[in-house]
Amino acid sequence: MQIGIPQETRAGETRVAATPETVKKYVAQGHEVIVQAGAGVRASQPDSAYEAAGARIGTAAQALGAELVLKVRAPDEAELGQMKPGATLVGMLNPFDAENNARMAAAGIVAFALEAAPRTTRAQSMDVLSSQANIAGYKAVLEAAHHYQRFMPMLMTAAGTVKAARVLILGAGVAGLQAIATAKRLGAVIEASDVRPAVKEQIESLGAKFLDVPFETEEEREIAQGVGGYARPMPPDWMRRQAELVHQRASQADIVITTALIPGRPAPVLLEEETVMAMKPGSVVVDLAAAQGGNCPLTVADQVVERHGVVLVGHTNLASMVAADASALYARNVLDFLKLIIDKEGKLAINLEDDIVEACLTTRRDKMALAS
Repeated sequence: MQIGIPQETRAGETRVAATPETVKKYVAQGHEVIVQAGAGVRASQPDSAYEAAGARIGTAAQALGAELVLKVRAPDEAELGQMKPGATLVGMLNPFDAENNARMAAAGIVAFALEAAPRTTRAQSMDVLSSQANIAGYKAVLEAAHHYQRFMPMLMTAAGTVKAARVLILGAGVAGLQAIATAKRLGAVIEASDVRPAVKEQIESLGAKFLDVPFETEEEREIAQGVGGYARPMPPDWMRRQAELVHQRASQADIVITTALIPGRPAPVLLEEETVMAMKPGSVVVDLAAAQGGNCPLTVADQVVERHGVVLVGHTNLASMVAADASALYARNVLDFLKLIIDKEGKLAINLEDDIVEACLTTRRDKMALAS
């Protein structure tokens, strides 16, 4: 099979869907791999490394014209125009974007959105959301430290003692837990909150204090369990009680990192403007939900702004700021997913009875064509 690796064209996207490591494995399986010239340069992967792995360096049209195209982000209209009807596309395609899905379907593309993979043990090795959120949580803390005009750890010097920074992390999914671990390594004092009581043990095992909002009804407790590893929208009364606790703790924090996302919905507001106004001058907020409206209404997507003396960081693609490792992890996710849709003869074999394949399949030809 011919596999194409085009360069990502979206502004600020520095990742690449395959690395020399994974290309070497595709070639060993008998596939022809075409990598667009310069596709991996921004992820510290030069063309020469791909050639050494057995790939052929080509143009964008050649990479996009392959039978199987591997991308990081969904193709734009110009890229779709260079893809062949019936081609297979694998990437982070945003399955909730109905307009984009319609464009891919109209182009006759069989598209797999890897974000839609179920959060199960079997799917862990191809969980792109976890691999990229892990990097985002790490980078969020470094961005916070960059904009915070004080030390993170406690320091005892001849000129006096410097207190450790107080960090509040809202949301303890993969990104939040990595943020806790990274902030702890930098010597901060950390508190963390999440709607799911099951994460309390994980938070505390990483050295943070868990901020508990008690449940007053069985409905609240049931909703807090989440679905498939994701949080669900909580009832208004619980949100009010959490907001009161967050306001109190954020006003004492030096850095707040918000990570709460609900698939297919706008990000929940966790940090109101009144809370930002109550924070100390020079405090920093890093909003990992900026791309979905933000956990703070003052966040501006893809910008760093100052409001009420507080710096708000709204980068929407933190993983791309660590492009080399982000690409390496993502490429391995893709490699493992392809094992489910390519048979031992190296041909496409899409099994709709596989729960992972079925969940990720976003646009398709008719069932008979896929099964044949």
